[in-house]
Amino acid sequence: MAIGTLALIIAEFTSFFQIISYPLIPILEWMQIPEAHLAAPALLVGFADMFLPAILASGIESELTRFVVGAVSLTQLIYLSEIGVMLIRSKIPVNFWQLLALFLIRTAITLPIVVLIAHFIIF
Repeated sequence: MAIGTLALIIAEFTSFFQIISYPLIPILEWMQIPEAHLAAPALLVGFADMFLPAILASGIESELTRFVVGAVSLTQLIYLSEIGVMLIRSKIPVNFWQLLALFLIRTAITLPIVVLIAHFIIF
């Protein structure tokens, strides 16, 4: 609970997640995601806590953007709560940075799939 509270404080009262999400904004704009500047931090904050993407996405007006953030954060939640825990408990030597790298790779794979589903099937 303390880690989630600390992550919420960092997300709400500092510009840390906005700064680290700057490289993601042009990619989201290229994918034609409305309000990309609000969606980018919400996509990266899923590593810190599972409920933070929903909190950060609450101010987004576009349904398409909220869908993308929600779907990507759902896959991030599944990764961290199930597979991430399994990796840590297994005999596979995985450190924090490797877990973070796997999280980012998984997010990079999931994002285009969710955007395609959002543009062509749902919206």
